[in-house]
Order: sequence, then structure tokens, then C-alpha cells
Amino acid sequence: MGIRKKLKEKWQEAVQAVLPIICIVLVLCFTVSPISPSILLCFLIGAVLILVGMMFFTLGAEIAMTPMGERVGSCLTKSRNLALIILLSFLLGFLVTISEPDLQVLAGQVPAVPNMVLIMSVACGVGGFLTLALLRMLFAIPLPPLLLVFYALVFLLAVFVPKDFLSIAFDSGGVTTGPMTVPFIMALGVGVSAIRSDRHAADDSFGLVALCSIGPILAVMILGMVYNPQDGTYTPPAIPEVDNSRQLWGLFMSGLPTYMEEIAISLLPVFLFFMIFQVLMLKLSKRKMIKILIGLGYTYVGLVLFLTGANVGFMPAGNYLGQVLAGRSHPEILIPIAMLIGYFIVKAEPAVYVLNKQVEEITDGAISAKAMGMGLSIGVAVSLGLAMVRVITGISILWFLVPGYAVALGISLFVPKLYTAIAFDSGGVASGPMTAAFLLPLAQGACAALGGNIVTDAFGVVAMVAMTPLITIQIMGLISKFTGARKKKALGGEVPVLSLDMLEDDAIIEL
Repeated sequence: MGIRKKLKEKWQEAVQAVLPIICIVLVLCFTVSPISPSILLCFLIGAVLILVGMMFFTLGAEIAMTPMGERVGSCLTKSRNLALIILLSFLLGFLVTISEPDLQVLAGQVPAVPNMVLIMSVACGVGGFLTLALLRMLFAIPLPPLLLVFYALVFLLAVFVPKDFLSIAFDSGGVTTGPMTVPFIMALGVGVSAIRSDRHAADDSFGLVALCSIGPILAVMILGMVYNPQDGTYTPPAIPEVDNSRQLWGLFMSGLPTYMEEIAISLLPVFLFFMIFQVLMLKLSKRKMIKILIGLGYTYVGLVLFLTGANVGFMPAGNYLGQVLAGRSHPEILIPIAMLIGYFIVKAEPAVYVLNKQVEEITDGAISAKAMGMGLSIGVAVSLGLAMVRVITGISILWFLVPGYAVALGISLFVPKLYTAIAFDSGGVASGPMTAAFLLPLAQGACAALGGNIVTDAFGVVAMVAMTPLITIQIMGLISKFTGARKKKALGGEVPVLSLDMLEDDAIIEL
């Protein structure tokens, strides 16, 4: 397929993902939530940048990030050197996490802990859990027991973490599995599973993101207990007010160099790691390397445009909309509006595209991208509704997370393990830059208008978005399991559940 045709395909996918959000915001602006022309224009320009950024990013992920991860994973596994696998997987997790742009945003929200201390601690958490995740795959250890143990540890530590730090700790798990981390880590899992010859190898290719999402939570909780911060701070985004088109242009041009530098610094460690790996172990052909370098260029351009549009255009609009909606006589209107926005906005997350496509490919269409998208949309809609209940009432986040994770972990004991791994991966994937740049400011603006505690009541949106897909995707697995059992009973034959068990060993190895 020619590059022009691929770009057209990616553009159409981006429009389908982002257009509903644009329409919803415009309807709100012209009806119940009037906003200034400055904010509206910034939002619209930001939307265009997000569309173009998504087009280039998804193409770059397909050409570069995914092949890089798969080849590194395969090469590591072929080495059969356990010490090398442990060392390099930790280093890779550490470097990719430092490369995650959203981690810089989180660090800026936690003044009680020095930025570099927080970033290094979270990176160590992801590196350690990526190593654990790869070892789980190599030794075919079931995922649900590991999730039960580590989430039990998370909620045990939550008792001792300062209240003002709790929501930030849970948010960190979703923030660090963003557009830079997810494509590479998921492809790494596919590469490792391709070397295994057993029937369940491809099922185990999922679950890396699930475990890597736990590491940052534990790391930030431990930091909270060590530093014992008494409070957090919240700096609201600047609401743009421009008098003419030149000022509007200058607003975006002033932000663009910042994100150009940020993404360049983010991509550099991953690029250097891959180049060293290429020289020492991979030794890919010149043609393949050129293709990967071009893909990295697309990834860079896409992320720069996406983050500029999200942070300069979407963030102020989200914050101001939250203030206006919460300032009405019936702030409860926030709940259905947030659910509607949540249903559509998850489709605009760059890493969601990567997840859905990889699920469809690795299951040979048994779990379609459309079904995954529906499960994620329903989950995020529910999570946004619950998040706005928290903003309005001030209920502790633990009243939602403890029963939510209890249900998710309970279901995991009964569903096909493929669905459990995909569900827990999807939680980290769904909570990306669109959540941080639009949904979190929406909750913060609403909380400020209602006079609530922004640190305890508004933060936690990312954690809520990361939780509910765990339940909805696994419910899909339960439905599939029961449907398969009924068909088997009715036909008196063997009707497989939607799992890779339906594939021959040779087909799994080929995938």
C-alpha cells in the first residue's frame, strides 16, 4: 500500500475518532455552556492539530514502534539468557517510561516530591514490572493470581498513604502507559510470544501493560509515605483570551517548540536503545532500518502536533466547560454530559487504536476492533459518570476503586484468560493524553466551581478511566463463554470460546 493511501486511511480513522467530540463540544458551547470566542477558536485549532497528529502517529506506530518492539522481544527470547533478559527488559521499561510525555505532566502536579525523584521512581516501577511481565510470559505463569497479589498489596498500602496523595498515586498507573509506552510494550509481548511453541503463547502476549500499570502506583505510594506530603497543589490551565488572529497564532507557536523539544527528548532514549540493539544483536537490513527511521519521524511529528493541540487547545476548553456546567443551578447535568463525552473521547486516544488493531490481529478476528471499541467506550462512559459523582459529592476514591477492582479481579477467575489479559491491558491504554488534557481539566474546572478539594476530588479521573474497562471487557468474555457453552450443548459438538485455542499451533506461531 502506497504511503499516500495509508495516510488517507489514517486520516479517515482520525476523523471518525475525533469528530464526535468536536460536535459534542460545539453543541454544548452553543446551548447550555456558552464560552468565549477565544476558547472556542483555540479548541477548533487544537482539534485540527489533534486530527493531523493522530494520522501521523498511528502511521508511525505501525511502521516503526510495533516492528521495533516485536524484533526486540523475539531477539531477547531467542538469546535464552535469563540474566540478559532481566537486565535489558528492566532497562527498556525504565527508558520507555522516562520517554512518556504524560509523566512530565504528573511530575509537575506533585511539588512535595522533586520531579526527577518522582520520574526515576516511576520508571523503576515500570522497569521492574516489565521484567516480571516478561518472565511471566516465558515461564507461562497465569496472570490472574499475579494481579490478585499485587492489587491486594496496592490497596493495603493505600491505608498508609496520605489522603492528598492517594488519587495522584492511582492516576500515575494510567498516565505512564500512554502513546509512547503502549505500542512498544505491546509489540514486545507479541515478539516474545512468537518464540514460544505452546498453544497458549499468543494468549500470554497480552498482560504486559496490565502489570506495568501497577508499578507506578506502588512507586508513587511509597514516595507518598517517604515524603509524607501534607497537600498537593493545582495550577489551573491559563484560559486564553486573544484579541486578533496574530495573537491566536502566537499562542500555538509559543507552545509548539516546547513539545518539539519534549518529544525529541522522549524519543531519544528509545531510539538509542534500539540502535545499540541493532548493532549488537538484531542486524536488520539497511532497507528495514530506513523504513523504521521514517516511521519514527512520523511518530515524532504526530506526537508533537497531537500534544500541542491537546494541551494548548483542548485543556483550557475542558477546564472552562467544567466551570460553566458546574456553575449551573443543577450541577448534576455534569454526570450525563461527562458520560457522553467519555463514550466518544476514548476513541481518540492514540494508544487505543494500537491496542484494538493488535487484539484483532492476534486473535485472527475472533475479538474484533469494533467489539473492543464498544467495550472501552462503555467502560469509560461509566467511569466519567462516577468521576463526576465524586466531584459533586467529595466521596473518597477508595469507595469506587476497592469494589471496582474486587469485581474485576473476581470476574478474572471465571473468564477465558485471554480476555483477562486484554481487559487489564485496556485499562492502562484507555487513560492516555486525551484523558489528561480534556477529561481531567473538565473535572478540575467543575470541582473549582463547586468549591471542592481539587487534589482529592478531581484527581483520580485517570484512575477511574483505567478501572472500568477491566470489567466491561471481561463481561464480554463471560458472554462469549456462556454463548459458546450453549452452542456446544445445542449442537452436541465442540464449539470454541473466542480464544486462540481455536487456532492450530502452526497458526499461532505464524501470528
